Amino acid sequence: MEEAMAVGPATLPDNFCPVAGVRLGVASAGIKKPGRKDVVLIELSRGSRVAGIFTTNQFCAAPVHVARKHLSEGEPRYLLINTGNANAGTGARGMQDANACCEALARAAGVRADAVLPFSTGVIGEPLPVGKITAALPDAIANLAPDNWTAAANGIMTTDTRPKGASRRLEIDGRTVTISGISKGAGMIRPNMATMLGFIATDAAIGQNVLQKLGSELGEKSFNRITIDGDTSTNDACMLIATGEAEVGAATVESEHYPALRQALEEVYLELAHAIVRDGEGATKFITIEVTGAAGQREALDVAYTVAHSPLVKTALFASDPNWGRILAAVGRAGVESLDLEAIEIYLGDVCLVRNGGRADDYTEERGQAVMNREDITIRIDLKRGRIEETVWTCDFSHDYVTINAEYRS
Repeated sequence: MEEAMAVGPATLPDNFCPVAGVRLGVASAGIKKPGRKDVVLIELSRGSRVAGIFTTNQFCAAPVHVARKHLSEGEPRYLLINTGNANAGTGARGMQDANACCEALARAAGVRADAVLPFSTGVIGEPLPVGKITAALPDAIANLAPDNWTAAANGIMTTDTRPKGASRRLEIDGRTVTISGISKGAGMIRPNMATMLGFIATDAAIGQNVLQKLGSELGEKSFNRITIDGDTSTNDACMLIATGEAEVGAATVESEHYPALRQALEEVYLELAHAIVRDGEGATKFITIEVTGAAGQREALDVAYTVAHSPLVKTALFASDPNWGRILAAVGRAGVESLDLEAIEIYLGDVCLVRNGGRADDYTEERGQAVMNREDITIRIDLKRGRIEETVWTCDFSHDYVTINAEYRS
Protein backbone atom coordinates (compact mmCIF):
# COMPACT_ATOMS: atom_id res chain seq x y z
CA MET A 1 0.00 0.00 0.00
CA GLU A 2 1.28 3.49 -0.86
CA GLU A 3 1.89 5.81 2.05
CA ALA A 4 -1.16 7.98 2.81
CA MET A 5 -0.76 11.64 1.99
CA ALA A 6 -2.60 14.69 3.24
CA VAL A 7 -4.91 16.81 1.07
CA GLY A 8 -3.42 19.94 -0.43
CA PRO A 9 -0.08 21.64 0.21
CA ALA A 10 1.63 21.55 3.60
CA THR A 11 0.58 24.37 5.92
CA LEU A 12 3.58 24.52 8.25
CA PRO A 13 5.08 28.02 8.03
CA ASP A 14 8.45 28.30 6.30
CA ASN A 15 9.54 30.48 9.19
CA PHE A 16 7.67 30.23 12.48
CA CYS A 17 7.56 33.56 14.28
CA PRO A 18 8.98 33.14 17.81
CA VAL A 19 6.64 34.33 20.56
CA ALA A 20 8.35 36.43 23.22
CA GLY A 21 8.12 34.60 26.54
CA VAL A 22 7.79 31.11 25.03
CA ARG A 23 10.50 28.49 24.63
CA LEU A 24 10.02 24.95 23.34
CA GLY A 25 12.10 21.81 23.76
CA VAL A 26 11.85 18.27 22.40
CA ALA A 27 13.40 15.00 23.49
CA SER A 28 13.21 11.27 22.85
CA ALA A 29 11.80 9.01 25.56
CA GLY A 30 11.22 5.98 23.34
CA ILE A 31 7.63 5.61 24.55
CA LYS A 32 6.40 3.73 21.48
CA LYS A 33 9.29 3.84 19.02
CA PRO A 34 12.99 4.05 19.92
CA GLY A 35 14.61 7.32 18.94
CA ARG A 36 11.37 9.14 18.16
CA LYS A 37 11.01 12.69 19.49
CA ASP A 38 7.99 12.03 21.69
CA VAL A 39 8.33 14.48 24.59
CA VAL A 40 7.66 18.18 24.07
CA LEU A 41 8.12 20.90 26.66
CA ILE A 42 6.70 24.42 26.38
CA GLU A 43 8.11 26.94 28.87
CA LEU A 44 6.23 30.17 29.63
CA SER A 45 7.61 33.37 31.13
CA ARG A 46 6.42 34.50 34.55
CA GLY A 47 3.06 36.23 34.47
CA SER A 48 1.83 34.38 31.39
CA ARG A 49 -1.89 33.70 31.26
CA VAL A 50 -3.36 30.44 29.97
CA ALA A 51 -6.92 29.53 29.01
CA GLY A 52 -7.91 25.96 28.24
CA ILE A 53 -10.76 23.94 26.82
CA PHE A 54 -10.85 20.17 27.17
CA THR A 55 -12.65 17.09 25.91
CA THR A 56 -16.22 16.40 26.99
CA ASN A 57 -15.63 12.63 26.82
CA GLN A 58 -16.59 11.30 30.26
CA PHE A 59 -13.70 8.82 30.11
CA CYS A 60 -11.34 11.77 29.84
CA ALA A 61 -7.70 10.93 30.44
CA ALA A 62 -5.77 11.45 33.67
CA PRO A 63 -3.70 14.35 32.22
CA VAL A 64 -6.94 16.16 31.37
CA HIS A 65 -8.05 15.97 35.01
CA VAL A 66 -4.64 17.11 36.26
CA ALA A 67 -4.28 19.92 33.69
CA ARG A 68 -7.74 21.26 34.57
CA LYS A 69 -6.90 21.21 38.28
CA HIS A 70 -3.49 22.85 37.91
CA LEU A 71 -4.90 25.47 35.55
CA SER A 72 -7.43 26.51 38.18
CA GLU A 73 -4.96 26.46 41.09
CA GLY A 74 -1.58 27.64 39.90
CA GLU A 75 0.29 29.97 37.55
CA PRO A 76 1.23 27.79 34.55
CA ARG A 77 4.93 27.86 33.65
CA TYR A 78 5.35 24.58 31.75
CA LEU A 79 3.27 22.44 29.40
CA LEU A 80 4.51 18.83 29.26
CA ILE A 81 3.32 16.79 26.26
CA ASN A 82 4.01 13.15 25.44
CA THR A 83 2.95 11.05 22.48
CA GLY A 84 2.72 7.28 22.14
CA ASN A 85 0.61 6.81 25.28
CA ALA A 86 -2.69 8.53 26.14
CA ASN A 87 -2.69 7.68 29.87
CA ALA A 88 -6.44 7.19 29.44
CA GLY A 89 -8.51 4.36 30.86
CA THR A 90 -5.79 3.89 33.47
CA GLY A 91 -7.76 4.61 36.67
CA ALA A 92 -6.08 5.76 39.87
CA ARG A 93 -2.65 4.75 38.61
CA GLY A 94 -3.07 7.09 35.67
CA MET A 95 -3.65 10.04 38.00
CA GLN A 96 -0.60 9.09 40.05
CA ASP A 97 1.51 8.82 36.91
CA ALA A 98 0.37 12.18 35.51
CA ASN A 99 1.13 13.83 38.85
CA ALA A 100 4.50 12.08 39.05
CA CYS A 101 5.53 13.54 35.70
CA CYS A 102 4.47 17.02 36.83
CA GLU A 103 6.41 16.66 40.08
CA ALA A 104 9.56 15.45 38.28
CA LEU A 105 9.51 18.42 35.91
CA ALA A 106 8.76 20.81 38.77
CA ARG A 107 11.83 19.60 40.65
CA ALA A 108 14.03 19.90 37.57
CA ALA A 109 12.77 23.37 36.66
CA GLY A 110 12.43 24.81 40.16
CA VAL A 111 8.69 25.47 40.06
CA ARG A 112 5.62 24.20 41.91
CA ALA A 113 4.01 21.02 40.61
CA ASP A 114 0.77 22.87 39.91
CA ALA A 115 2.72 25.14 37.52
CA VAL A 116 2.99 22.14 35.15
CA LEU A 117 0.13 21.21 32.80
CA PRO A 118 0.39 17.62 31.44
CA PHE A 119 -0.91 16.44 28.06
CA SER A 120 -0.78 12.94 26.59
CA THR A 121 -1.83 11.38 23.29
CA GLY A 122 -1.52 7.88 21.89
CA VAL A 123 -2.75 4.40 22.79
CA ILE A 124 -5.56 4.18 25.37
CA GLY A 125 -5.51 1.75 28.29
CA GLU A 126 -1.79 1.21 28.78
CA PRO A 127 0.16 2.49 31.83
CA LEU A 128 2.17 5.64 31.23
CA PRO A 129 5.93 4.86 31.16
CA VAL A 130 6.77 7.47 33.77
CA GLY A 131 10.41 6.42 34.05
CA LYS A 132 11.03 6.93 30.32
CA ILE A 133 9.38 10.36 30.35
CA THR A 134 11.15 11.66 33.43
CA ALA A 135 14.49 10.38 32.12
CA ALA A 136 13.96 12.48 28.98
CA LEU A 137 13.18 15.71 30.86
CA PRO A 138 16.81 16.92 31.19
CA ASP A 139 17.24 16.68 27.41
CA ALA A 140 13.96 18.51 26.82
CA ILE A 141 14.98 21.30 29.20
CA ALA A 142 18.43 21.58 27.59
CA ASN A 143 16.74 21.82 24.18
CA LEU A 144 14.48 24.75 25.14
CA ALA A 145 14.66 27.52 22.53
CA PRO A 146 12.29 30.22 21.22
CA ASP A 147 12.62 29.01 17.61
CA ASN A 148 11.77 25.36 18.23
CA TRP A 149 8.17 25.56 16.98
CA THR A 150 8.75 23.29 13.99
CA ALA A 151 10.46 20.65 16.12
CA ALA A 152 7.59 20.81 18.61
CA ALA A 153 5.00 20.48 15.82
CA ASN A 154 6.76 17.29 14.73
CA GLY A 155 7.11 16.08 18.31
CA ILE A 156 3.36 16.03 19.06
CA MET A 157 2.42 13.94 15.99
CA THR A 158 0.96 10.42 16.23
CA THR A 159 -0.76 9.09 13.08
CA ASP A 160 -0.37 12.53 11.47
CA THR A 161 1.46 12.42 8.15
CA ARG A 162 2.81 15.94 8.53
CA PRO A 163 3.24 18.61 11.21
CA LYS A 164 0.69 21.39 11.56
CA GLY A 165 1.38 25.00 12.45
CA ALA A 166 0.39 28.59 11.80
CA SER A 167 1.92 31.97 12.54
CA ARG A 168 0.83 35.60 12.24
CA ARG A 169 2.15 39.06 13.08
CA LEU A 170 0.22 42.31 13.41
CA GLU A 171 1.00 45.86 14.48
CA ILE A 172 -0.66 47.34 17.56
CA ASP A 173 0.29 50.87 18.65
CA GLY A 174 3.56 50.64 16.76
CA ARG A 175 4.52 47.33 18.38
CA THR A 176 4.69 43.93 16.70
CA VAL A 177 2.41 41.29 18.19
CA THR A 178 3.07 37.66 17.31
CA ILE A 179 0.77 34.63 17.30
CA SER A 180 2.06 31.11 16.66
CA GLY A 181 0.43 27.74 17.17
CA ILE A 182 0.71 24.02 16.56
CA SER A 183 -1.84 21.23 16.50
CA LYS A 184 -1.99 17.48 16.04
CA GLY A 185 -4.72 15.10 15.03
CA ALA A 186 -5.68 12.84 12.17
CA GLY A 187 -8.16 10.31 13.58
CA MET A 188 -10.59 9.93 16.48
CA ILE A 189 -11.67 13.47 15.65
CA ARG A 190 -14.94 15.01 16.63
CA PRO A 191 -13.62 17.11 19.44
CA ASN A 192 -16.71 18.59 21.14
CA MET A 193 -14.37 21.24 22.55
CA ALA A 194 -11.15 21.68 20.64
CA THR A 195 -8.78 19.42 18.80
CA MET A 196 -6.79 16.35 19.69
CA LEU A 197 -4.09 18.71 20.89
CA GLY A 198 -3.64 22.39 20.12
CA PHE A 199 -1.32 25.02 21.55
CA ILE A 200 -1.61 28.66 20.47
CA ALA A 201 0.56 31.38 22.00
CA THR A 202 0.77 35.14 21.62
CA ASP A 203 2.93 37.79 23.24
CA ALA A 204 -0.06 40.15 23.39
CA ALA A 205 -1.24 41.34 26.79
CA ILE A 206 -4.72 39.86 27.22
CA GLY A 207 -6.85 39.88 30.37
CA GLN A 208 -7.67 36.44 31.79
CA ASN A 209 -11.42 36.78 31.24
CA VAL A 210 -10.87 37.94 27.67
CA LEU A 211 -8.40 35.11 27.07
CA GLN A 212 -10.89 32.48 28.23
CA LYS A 213 -13.63 34.07 26.12
CA LEU A 214 -11.38 34.03 23.05
CA GLY A 215 -10.22 30.47 23.65
CA SER A 216 -13.76 29.18 24.07
CA GLU A 217 -15.36 31.11 21.20
CA LEU A 218 -12.58 30.57 18.67
CA GLY A 219 -12.28 26.89 19.59
CA GLU A 220 -16.03 26.49 19.17
CA LYS A 221 -16.02 27.89 15.61
CA SER A 222 -12.88 26.11 14.42
CA PHE A 223 -11.69 22.97 16.19
CA ASN A 224 -15.23 22.28 17.35
CA ARG A 225 -16.49 22.28 13.77
CA ILE A 226 -14.21 19.59 12.40
CA THR A 227 -14.78 15.86 12.20
CA ILE A 228 -12.87 12.98 10.67
CA ASP A 229 -14.84 10.01 11.93
CA GLY A 230 -17.25 11.22 14.63
CA ASP A 231 -15.17 9.80 17.50
CA THR A 232 -14.49 12.13 20.41
CA SER A 233 -11.09 11.46 21.97
CA THR A 234 -10.43 11.00 25.67
CA ASN A 235 -7.50 13.43 25.52
CA ASP A 236 -8.57 16.50 23.54
CA ALA A 237 -7.19 19.80 24.78
CA CYS A 238 -6.60 23.23 23.30
CA MET A 239 -4.64 25.90 25.15
CA LEU A 240 -4.45 29.62 24.43
CA ILE A 241 -1.43 31.35 25.98
CA ALA A 242 -0.75 35.09 26.36
CA THR A 243 2.67 36.04 27.73
CA GLY A 244 2.08 39.81 27.68
CA GLU A 245 5.68 40.42 26.61
CA ALA A 246 4.60 42.74 23.76
CA GLU A 247 2.95 45.00 26.40
CA VAL A 248 0.03 45.80 24.09
CA GLY A 249 -3.16 43.89 23.42
CA ALA A 250 -6.67 43.82 24.82
CA ALA A 251 -7.50 44.02 28.50
CA THR A 252 -11.25 43.90 27.73
CA VAL A 253 -13.46 43.15 24.74
CA GLU A 254 -14.11 46.89 24.51
CA SER A 255 -10.40 47.57 23.94
CA GLU A 256 -9.60 49.41 20.72
CA HIS A 257 -7.39 46.64 19.39
CA TYR A 258 -9.58 43.68 20.39
CA PRO A 259 -11.17 43.20 16.91
CA ALA A 260 -7.83 43.07 15.08
CA LEU A 261 -6.33 40.73 17.68
CA ARG A 262 -9.37 38.47 17.57
CA GLN A 263 -9.27 38.35 13.78
CA ALA A 264 -5.61 37.30 13.73
CA LEU A 265 -6.22 34.63 16.37
CA GLU A 266 -9.23 33.35 14.45
CA GLU A 267 -7.10 32.93 11.32
CA VAL A 268 -4.58 30.84 13.26
CA TYR A 269 -7.30 28.70 14.88
CA LEU A 270 -8.98 28.01 11.53
CA GLU A 271 -5.69 27.22 9.79
CA LEU A 272 -4.73 24.72 12.50
CA ALA A 273 -8.20 23.12 12.54
CA HIS A 274 -8.36 22.80 8.74
CA ALA A 275 -4.87 21.27 8.73
CA ILE A 276 -6.19 18.42 10.90
CA VAL A 277 -8.98 17.66 8.42
CA ARG A 278 -6.58 17.85 5.47
CA ASP A 279 -4.43 15.29 7.28
CA GLY A 280 -7.34 13.05 8.25
CA GLU A 281 -6.37 9.40 8.32
CA GLY A 282 -6.45 8.23 4.71
CA ALA A 283 -8.07 11.48 3.52
CA THR A 284 -7.99 12.35 -0.17
CA LYS A 285 -10.50 15.22 -0.10
CA PHE A 286 -11.20 18.28 2.08
CA ILE A 287 -14.95 18.82 2.43
CA THR A 288 -16.72 22.00 3.54
CA ILE A 289 -20.37 21.49 4.53
CA GLU A 290 -22.35 24.72 4.72
CA VAL A 291 -25.89 24.71 6.08
CA THR A 292 -27.81 27.93 5.49
CA GLY A 293 -31.39 29.02 6.07
CA ALA A 294 -31.73 27.11 9.34
CA ALA A 295 -34.21 28.09 12.03
CA GLY A 296 -31.64 27.48 14.80
CA GLN A 297 -28.04 26.51 15.42
CA ARG A 298 -28.87 23.01 16.65
CA GLU A 299 -30.71 21.98 13.49
CA ALA A 300 -28.02 23.51 11.29
CA LEU A 301 -25.34 21.47 13.04
CA ASP A 302 -27.50 18.33 13.10
CA VAL A 303 -27.83 18.47 9.32
CA ALA A 304 -24.16 19.31 8.75
CA TYR A 305 -22.85 16.53 10.99
CA THR A 306 -25.31 13.93 9.66
CA VAL A 307 -23.93 14.53 6.17
CA ALA A 308 -20.34 14.73 7.44
CA HIS A 309 -20.62 11.43 9.33
CA SER A 310 -22.49 9.43 6.71
CA PRO A 311 -20.26 6.52 5.63
CA LEU A 312 -22.15 6.41 2.33
CA VAL A 313 -21.51 10.09 1.63
CA LYS A 314 -17.87 9.85 2.70
CA THR A 315 -17.16 6.78 0.56
CA ALA A 316 -18.87 8.37 -2.45
CA LEU A 317 -16.60 11.38 -1.98
CA PHE A 318 -13.57 9.09 -1.93
CA ALA A 319 -14.73 7.48 -5.18
CA SER A 320 -15.43 10.93 -6.72
CA ASP A 321 -18.95 9.60 -7.35
CA PRO A 322 -21.63 12.33 -7.62
CA ASN A 323 -24.18 10.06 -5.93
CA TRP A 324 -26.27 12.98 -4.70
CA GLY A 325 -29.03 10.71 -3.37
CA ARG A 326 -26.77 9.85 -0.42
CA ILE A 327 -26.58 13.53 0.56
CA LEU A 328 -30.35 13.89 0.17
CA ALA A 329 -30.94 10.85 2.38
CA ALA A 330 -28.58 12.15 5.08
CA VAL A 331 -30.39 15.50 5.22
CA GLY A 332 -33.71 13.68 5.52
CA ARG A 333 -32.60 11.60 8.51
CA ALA A 334 -30.93 14.45 10.43
CA GLY A 335 -33.88 14.67 12.82
CA VAL A 336 -35.11 18.13 11.84
CA GLU A 337 -38.87 18.23 12.22
CA SER A 338 -41.30 19.57 9.62
CA LEU A 339 -38.79 20.12 6.82
CA ASP A 340 -40.30 21.72 3.71
CA LEU A 341 -38.85 19.29 1.18
CA GLU A 342 -40.02 21.41 -1.76
CA ALA A 343 -38.07 24.40 -0.47
CA ILE A 344 -34.71 22.75 0.29
CA GLU A 345 -31.87 23.24 -2.17
CA ILE A 346 -28.66 21.19 -2.13
CA TYR A 347 -25.53 22.24 -4.00
CA LEU A 348 -22.28 20.50 -4.87
CA GLY A 349 -19.92 23.42 -5.41
CA ASP A 350 -21.91 25.77 -7.62
CA VAL A 351 -23.96 22.93 -9.11
CA CYS A 352 -27.54 22.61 -7.83
CA LEU A 353 -28.32 18.96 -7.13
CA VAL A 354 -31.75 19.17 -5.51
CA ARG A 355 -34.61 21.62 -6.01
CA ASN A 356 -38.40 21.32 -5.62
CA GLY A 357 -38.10 18.02 -3.77
CA GLY A 358 -36.04 16.18 -6.40
CA ARG A 359 -33.15 16.40 -8.83
CA ALA A 360 -32.69 19.93 -10.16
CA ASP A 361 -33.91 20.30 -13.75
CA ASP A 362 -30.59 21.75 -14.92
CA TYR A 363 -28.40 19.16 -13.17
CA THR A 364 -26.26 16.89 -15.29
CA GLU A 365 -23.98 14.05 -14.24
CA GLU A 366 -21.12 15.72 -16.09
CA ARG A 367 -21.40 18.92 -14.04
CA GLY A 368 -21.59 16.97 -10.78
CA GLN A 369 -18.61 14.83 -11.80
CA ALA A 370 -16.52 17.93 -12.53
CA VAL A 371 -16.96 19.09 -8.92
CA MET A 372 -16.41 15.63 -7.45
CA ASN A 373 -13.07 15.37 -9.21
CA ARG A 374 -11.67 18.22 -7.09
CA GLU A 375 -9.66 17.83 -3.87
CA ASP A 376 -11.55 20.66 -2.16
CA ILE A 377 -15.33 20.31 -2.34
CA THR A 378 -18.16 22.36 -0.82
CA ILE A 379 -21.59 20.87 -0.10
CA ARG A 380 -24.18 23.55 0.62
CA ILE A 381 -27.64 22.78 2.01
CA ASP A 382 -30.15 25.63 2.12
CA LEU A 383 -33.04 24.66 4.42
CA LYS A 384 -34.93 27.93 3.76
CA ARG A 385 -36.36 27.98 7.30
CA GLY A 386 -34.55 30.92 8.84
CA ARG A 387 -31.30 32.92 8.89
CA ILE A 388 -28.91 30.70 10.87
CA GLU A 389 -25.78 29.41 9.12
CA GLU A 390 -23.19 26.87 10.29
CA THR A 391 -20.13 25.34 8.65
CA VAL A 392 -18.48 21.99 9.37
CA TRP A 393 -15.30 20.62 7.80
CA THR A 394 -14.65 16.94 7.16
CA CYS A 395 -12.94 14.55 4.76
CA ASP A 396 -13.71 11.38 2.83
CA PHE A 397 -13.30 7.74 3.94
CA SER A 398 -10.71 5.74 2.03
CA HIS A 399 -9.28 2.22 2.23
CA ASP A 400 -6.32 3.73 4.12
CA TYR A 401 -8.53 4.89 7.01
CA VAL A 402 -9.45 1.28 7.79
CA THR A 403 -5.87 0.08 7.40
CA ILE A 404 -4.40 2.81 9.62
CA ASN A 405 -6.83 2.12 12.44
CA ALA A 406 -6.72 -1.67 12.07
CA GLU A 407 -2.94 -1.56 12.43
CA TYR A 408 -2.76 1.27 14.99
CA ARG A 409 -1.25 -0.81 17.82
CA SER A 410 1.07 -2.89 15.65
